[in-house]
Amino acid sequence: MKYYGGCDVGSTYTKAVILDEEGRIVADTTIKSKIKAEESARMAMKEVCDKVEGLSDAKDLAYLIGTGYGRNKVPFADENISEISCHAMGVHVTDPAVKAIIDIGGQDIKGIDIDTDGTVKNFAMNDKCAAGTGRFYEAMARSFEMSLPEFSKLSLNAKDVIPITAQCTVFAESEVITLVGEGKPMDEIAAGIQMAVAKRCFVMAKKAGATDSITLTGGCAKNEGLKKAIEHVLKLKVVNLKTDPQLMGALGAAEYARQKGKARR
Repeated sequence: MKYYGGCDVGSTYTKAVILDEEGRIVADTTIKSKIKAEESARMAMKEVCDKVEGLSDAKDLAYLIGTGYGRNKVPFADENISEISCHAMGVHVTDPAVKAIIDIGGQDIKGIDIDTDGTVKNFAMNDKCAAGTGRFYEAMARSFEMSLPEFSKLSLNAKDVIPITAQCTVFAESEVITLVGEGKPMDEIAAGIQMAVAKRCFVMAKKAGATDSITLTGGCAKNEGLKKAIEHVLKLKVVNLKTDPQLMGALGAAEYARQKGKARR
């Protein structure tokens, strides 16, 4: 049996996926990224290979592709492919009916339009500001003295929305701290935060060609409050993927590795 791997070295988390010859996921892992991208990749690949009988390390894979911002630092990788292409392919093999993605990473937001074969038709990227990214949500959760999972659910039962006007992460954090200090309802402040991010996703969704539905990838895809806000603001159904949305980049890389590895036989 031959195995194929994908390693997605992100700014916040590093993910790895191993597929068998039929494209089934046989192992995956998600770890906190280290300062050095190469160390993150080595740790993730060691951890995921240890889960598969017969694999001692990444060198035993038939083909390995690196992706993510640290894709050039994946040890033993046969090649690297952009995370935009890998997220598109990951979603395609998970649910071929989905054609539009908003990927919210640690430092940027991307809108991706998927073609019928899983390749990218069009994309847009916001990488000039951290507002609305994973780093932004970490700052917001810190302001509420909550964990990210706790914060992601806080807005779900809010009866009203307190708008957050600041566009910058630093100023937004100061605005939130002030509102909390004034005794404003925390769930309504959280709702304002989620709505602000959803509005920032509007252009990305249009660039992704979304008409009636869209899916979210990246760690922020697990944010229930954000999904609800996006459905409200964008008037689109958010499709929940059966596979962990945080693994889409690594899964797409592994699928590309499977295709390329089988083609070179």
